[in-house]
Amino acid sequence: MPENATEVTAAGIARLAGVGRAAVSNWRRRYADFPQPVGGTGTSPSFALAEVEQWLRDQGKLAEVPLRERVWQAVAGHPAGAGRALIHVGCALLLVRDRPTAWLELAAAPDERMAALLPQAMEHVLTARLGPAADGVHRAGAPEPTGVHTAGAQEPGDDHAAGSRESARVHTASAPESARVHTPTAQDLLPSVPLLRAAAELAAGIGAGQAFEFLLGRQLDANPRQYTLTPPQLAELMVDLAEPPKDADRAAREQPVRSVLDPAAGTGALLRAVGGPAALYAQEADPALAALTALRLALAAEGPGRAAEGPRRAAEGPRRPADGAHRAAPGPTVRTGDTLRADAFPELAADTVLCHPPFNERNWGHDELAYDPRWEYGLPARTESELAWVQHVLARLRDGGTAVLLMPPAAASRRSGRRIRAGLLRRGALRAVIALPAGAAPPYGIPLHLWILCKPEPGVRPAADLLLADTSDLSGPAPDASAGPGRPPGGKAAGGKTPGGGRERFDWLAVRSAVLDAWRDRADVEGVSRVVPVIELLDDDVDLAPARHLPRPASGGGASGLGEVRERLTETLRLTTGLVPPAASPAEPAHRPLTTVGELARAGALFLHSGTAVPGSTAAPVLTEHDVLTGAAPTALPPTGEEAPGGAAADDPVLLEPGDVVVPVLGGGTAARVVDAATAGAALGRNLQLLRPDPAAVDPWFLAGFLRGTANHRQASSYASTAARLDARRLQLPRMPLAEQQRYGERFRELAAFEDALRTAGRLGGQLVQGMYDGLTDGTVTPG
Repeated sequence: MPENATEVTAAGIARLAGVGRAAVSNWRRRYADFPQPVGGTGTSPSFALAEVEQWLRDQGKLAEVPLRERVWQAVAGHPAGAGRALIHVGCALLLVRDRPTAWLELAAAPDERMAALLPQAMEHVLTARLGPAADGVHRAGAPEPTGVHTAGAQEPGDDHAAGSRESARVHTASAPESARVHTPTAQDLLPSVPLLRAAAELAAGIGAGQAFEFLLGRQLDANPRQYTLTPPQLAELMVDLAEPPKDADRAAREQPVRSVLDPAAGTGALLRAVGGPAALYAQEADPALAALTALRLALAAEGPGRAAEGPRRAAEGPRRPADGAHRAAPGPTVRTGDTLRADAFPELAADTVLCHPPFNERNWGHDELAYDPRWEYGLPARTESELAWVQHVLARLRDGGTAVLLMPPAAASRRSGRRIRAGLLRRGALRAVIALPAGAAPPYGIPLHLWILCKPEPGVRPAADLLLADTSDLSGPAPDASAGPGRPPGGKAAGGKTPGGGRERFDWLAVRSAVLDAWRDRADVEGVSRVVPVIELLDDDVDLAPARHLPRPASGGGASGLGEVRERLTETLRLTTGLVPPAASPAEPAHRPLTTVGELARAGALFLHSGTAVPGSTAAPVLTEHDVLTGAAPTALPPTGEEAPGGAAADDPVLLEPGDVVVPVLGGGTAARVVDAATAGAALGRNLQLLRPDPAAVDPWFLAGFLRGTANHRQASSYASTAARLDARRLQLPRMPLAEQQRYGERFRELAAFEDALRTAGRLGGQLVQGMYDGLTDGTVTPG
């Protein structure tokens, strides 16, 4: 194998072949000629990409490796590391987009000649887009100059790197450094020439900006612990909040944002969401990450890269000034260095500041910055790094400018920060605190806050109120008022929340609409928003957590709503009583001839399918494991483009048909669901097995009923150290004529209707009980 040949992991092989990782493991065991590992570790081996491609073709499992996969594998296996490879690719893609003729001339030369000529051509486009770099000044992505130590600056992709806002603050004693991307040398570029040719080919199909977004996204996904990312939907929301409210002067609303700063830029997600024309300023502590951010923003400035900014931005198109003339946005200004210790833009007065600062830092510079002029509202405590960022942001705004920060909820209520919060309120600098649903951004387990600030203008009276809004309820399940006996209760979650899993999912459109309406209307909406006079907040705690000032509406909608819930519960209980199964008739244990699901599948009496879809990975709603266990309707979410687990194509899910039987494969419980007309058309979710019987041979209700037997599940399950897994092929059924199956099936159908009625009664009963507690305690209901 040639030295420095590209290597690929088992996950990469699965992605190339369009299968799950388990299939790759099976190939390694079953085929003696499967390529041997050439690197990696015993638990995570890597293989030569060329050998893997050839083996897949010989086996008929691969006609041609998709171009984007070949480019990504070349990036991941680059001898200088994926981070350095991405910088080379970004420089080349700028050249491809801005000087296509020059690129074609260079690409026609042999590799060595092309590598020798590329630096000069790249220098031209980098200077045009990012400005000239002063001689002797360190550039982002370049080796550290002798005598300057930057603690923690690592290459993105390094297993020990911490290129995130939280864990990779680079504490540099010297002044901030220019982040004009270092122009690679011919020696640096020579190993990258085949990669650059392939990246240019990819850009010819999808655009230079899209190509870089794809590769950078893969790098971020491959190293999730090294980066604290801002989701694109949240970035767009923060940009919109920074625009003038509805009651602002019309001319001010139509004026495009002219200067936008992100002092903790990370991967540049916030600035990338800004509609142009705008002058973008960014500072990032990690030099290599700053270089990637500069290239990302430069490639997204105009051209096809705009289409990658998200569905809403793509639909909107680029923003234009009021006169309708298109003006190209100036190139981004990206600098490297620790923002709090070495501010790169001390003289900047930005129109807008967007910031997702690092949370819970202790070593942010408390001691050496004690007399910093930025602390107009008080020196932040050592434990209040977020309030240091708040004051830094205000110091970089022009008078009347707006800032939007993503903040941890503790910053609104910690006692150590109450004096600064009080100062922000008295001066009118803090205009809104908005609680988001848990899962909106990392850390996903807590409901983060958005703080909206406006720099006070001299001579203008401070605002006398603060907007508090709470959208956390938009991620919770909504009760289904129309659920009844025989119908799955619960419905989809409000906002499409998927219970369970690592990250909560919800309808971003609903969250976005609620947040923007609250900010722009500044009106009191029960349970969602309230405009609170500042004087009410200036107590001993100065607690600004929205939940403390927005009491939840009573469950059931108050006294009148509780009456409706009670009526529905009474009717449901009456119907449930009618569905109670008749008394069981004792009989001796039956000894019937048995068959298995696996035998029926081999005989063609039914077909088996495994689910891989996740909510949001497809346009169709997804029937999840939780939906089967609780009887809920399939979970519906707007498509996110996320791949299904295991590398399966998200756009090729298994769709349900009436009469299908779905069983969960994890957990050890007995559950089976027969798909009805209301559920048909949904995609089969992960950890579910679908059994599609031939109606001429197997009755679906008969099949589902016998699959739910406890003894049947026990003998068909295997037990690991932490969970039980069901092997659906081992489930057993009695051999019966179809007419006898249908007799059993009718009884199983009646049991399922009774079970659904019990679920509905339990949900309505719980709603009534909690509503009574709420009403009695808040005075809306009297004892009698």
